[in-house]
Amino acid sequence: MHVPGGIPLPSKSSARLAALTVAAVCSAASAVVLTSPAQAAAVSIHDIQGTTRISPYAGQAVTDVTGVVTGIRTYGSSRGFWIQDANPDADPATSEGVFVFTSSTPKGVAVGDLVTVSGTVSEYVPGGSSSGNQSITEITKPVTTVVSSGNTVPAATVVDAKSVPAAYTPAGDSAASNSVNGLTLQPKKYALDYYESLEGMNVQVADARVVTATDPYSELWVTVKPRENATKRGGTLYGSYDSQNTGRLQIQSLGATADFPVANVGDTLTGATTGPLDFNQYGGYTLVANQIGTLKSAGLARETTQKQTKNELAVATYNVENLDPSDATFEEHASAIVHNLQSPDIVSLEEIQDNNGATNDGTTAADQTVQKLIDAIVAAGGPTYDWRSIDPADNTDGGEPGGNIRQVFLFNPERVSFTDRAGGDATTAVGVTKVNGKAQLTASPGRVDPTDTAWNASRKPLAGEFVFRGKTVFVIANHFNSKGGDYGLTSQYQPVPRSSETQRHQQATLVNAFVKEILDTQKNADVITLGDINDFEFSGTAKILEGDGALWSAIKSLPKSERYTYDYQGNSQVLDQILVSPSIRRSCDFEYDSVHINAEFNDQISDHDPQVLRFKP
Repeated sequence: MHVPGGIPLPSKSSARLAALTVAAVCSAASAVVLTSPAQAAAVSIHDIQGTTRISPYAGQAVTDVTGVVTGIRTYGSSRGFWIQDANPDADPATSEGVFVFTSSTPKGVAVGDLVTVSGTVSEYVPGGSSSGNQSITEITKPVTTVVSSGNTVPAATVVDAKSVPAAYTPAGDSAASNSVNGLTLQPKKYALDYYESLEGMNVQVADARVVTATDPYSELWVTVKPRENATKRGGTLYGSYDSQNTGRLQIQSLGATADFPVANVGDTLTGATTGPLDFNQYGGYTLVANQIGTLKSAGLARETTQKQTKNELAVATYNVENLDPSDATFEEHASAIVHNLQSPDIVSLEEIQDNNGATNDGTTAADQTVQKLIDAIVAAGGPTYDWRSIDPADNTDGGEPGGNIRQVFLFNPERVSFTDRAGGDATTAVGVTKVNGKAQLTASPGRVDPTDTAWNASRKPLAGEFVFRGKTVFVIANHFNSKGGDYGLTSQYQPVPRSSETQRHQQATLVNAFVKEILDTQKNADVITLGDINDFEFSGTAKILEGDGALWSAIKSLPKSERYTYDYQGNSQVLDQILVSPSIRRSCDFEYDSVHINAEFNDQISDHDPQVLRFKP
């Protein structure tokens, strides 16, 4: 499983951090430690919110804060209600709404109640300070008095293409570890400042297009900027570190989730979706809807690639998301390989788990997992694939503990043969020799530098020699280090640091060096490096892989609007890649297809779309 482009999500039922009587704002340079409330003050909500992300009243007691209840959250670990001042000030930087944290289910208040609240102002960081998230200004330990009921809820602020600025965020304060917390908000200039200026307020989006499908937690993402980097199928393309998509907004339900729309990318929530604007640990600014628009389906269909011709070799990569024999998705994966991918000649599978999945008992073999998939492919009308892989040492390759994920080559022996050469195991490095003027692997299958520290707690590349119509093709299957530990795009630290890419850069350097070794031995060798690279086609990782012209990411042969393999937080993006050596690229006799069967759909069997390359060696 992958998230921000690959960050593993903790359980959403995990306890809310107890940071409300003693709280720390997540910027180390601007930490606010609440020890005891200062003298109580009667203030308005906009005074509490202030003109920065951190309340000027953080840690202080406040009395008789007046507002109309706009929403009540009765579930999860963050229970409470939102109030909004019906008499706003004239400063667009100061929010008129605030969340009142009650810990248990709120009692005695209803939407439309005019209330006064006394309590302590706190800055709560969803996910904890290590998440890098921005904080939410809250009133905690509240004493609430209902003044009157049945009042009109303050009109929702419309969030649309006109109101959200094109620029994403200012750079953070270098003196505060690049935190934006202390900067004065400029809501007319920066999108993140605009959303922050609405924190806790009643907001509305209308006729918003879905750009990430509904997930198991009853969340989806929409865009309020339908033309912003739109893909051909209705998503929003993520194509640059320097130009963020500002129209993305997460939608959750404030009430029962049973009626939450089950949407795919390209669908539309017609009419108004309205509710308080929250900040969520799993994606940042979130409209918690008490009114959700009507779902209008775009009729998105799963894609099918072309069948390779007799003279074409079809090579695919497919992350099957922690597949083990206990899973119920074998028939669906088999159908996808046979029908949507048209039975490629070679398939690099990522995230094949061992024979008992996450059971952590020392099992590393995956023959039962692979055979069950092969049998399902035959039952679906496909070929009887053969396979090659190398079992990892137990619990050394990352992924789900006990699962021992690895890459596996499937190949159709009626179309392609595998050159077996003994010597490959979990810790022995494959090398390259010259035989009769041609490059040859010292072991096939073999692993690329498996003991190098670049592969610590990560999957080691699997290399193999294939022969198609008398010509050798070298294939290297990869699953690089995930983005786990990276901060989200709405982090308080801007620009967002990408700590996880350090290891991917090291991994890319090793793979690039291995490819160069093949090409130095045989200049015209056909080499394919593919898999879940866990990074974008424009990333530093991809540039290192491509270094000195050894490889080229073939997804760049597609129009930009079609370059994506994964969908995360409203961004359609590339994680899976097939890179080719100069002999393949120069031939101009190849076709590339990102086959969209998973990432855009709420009923996905994997979070990745498979990729297919067809060429004539």
